[in-house]
Amino acid sequence: MECRYYLKQDDGTVVCQLCQHRCRIANGRVGRCRSRRNHGGMLVSEVYGKPCAIAIDPIEKKPLYHFHPGTVCLSIACTGCNFRCLNCQNYDISQAAPAVSDASAGFYDLTPEQVVSLCLKHHCPGIAYTYTEPLTYIEYVTDCARLAHEHGLWNILVTAGYVCQEPLADLLPYLDAANIDLKSFSDDIYQRVSGGHLQPVLDTILAMKRTGVWIELTNLVIPTVNDDMNMIRRMCSWLVENGLAEAPLHFSRFFPRYRMQHLPPTPVQTLRQAKQIALDEGLKHVYLGNV
Repeated sequence: MECRYYLKQDDGTVVCQLCQHRCRIANGRVGRCRSRRNHGGMLVSEVYGKPCAIAIDPIEKKPLYHFHPGTVCLSIACTGCNFRCLNCQNYDISQAAPAVSDASAGFYDLTPEQVVSLCLKHHCPGIAYTYTEPLTYIEYVTDCARLAHEHGLWNILVTAGYVCQEPLADLLPYLDAANIDLKSFSDDIYQRVSGGHLQPVLDTILAMKRTGVWIELTNLVIPTVNDDMNMIRRMCSWLVENGLAEAPLHFSRFFPRYRMQHLPPTPVQTLRQAKQIALDEGLKHVYLGNV
């Protein structure tokens, strides 16, 4: 499947325009997400129509607590992520190339029409694009989401929000809700822990708010990394100042994973302290996760 967001270069390379990495990709190579490859001067998505995970989940698992609570959704994921989070909990699929995942986790062959049919067959009222980073296979998500709306189904995006505004604008008309992983309120931490930047994520949050997408946010609190309460206060203040006081905020407990095995689990008292700060700053709905 040819990607929709890239520029061809005279030397045969392509420049991906999907996210702020703007990877310049030589023929035969892939970008940071591992799933978008230069095939003879054409950028293609190697995971379009090939999800690596399918499940039926409670909507609260996304987590979404204020969007159709008590319902379920069809969850699908393809391999790939444009971040390199040291604490990734789904690294076996998010940090895997499609060929590797094909050997270990397996692929399903599902067109957007088949995804929607599967959703209807199992009486799920909506589809969640989740587990990895759905924005790295945005063409597949957009095609599924458009068809889902035609059949009266809603669409959920579970994302880190690292995307350029043009491709995001093409997807937004078909999104109903999103949980955005706001990893910290520090560009330095974003660079060191995830390999990205903060501002594009904030831009995504604001773009979703402007277009009426229901937003919930998750902040994984990692000991010694992003548990500074002054920074958490600045984050909460920014959310309130930008009209997101009603957006549920989920403070999630960290457990040692992937390349952060050396850190301890987050003390529950740390999460309680963060919650109180969020409430003091004016957020209306604050929850603790993984406790």
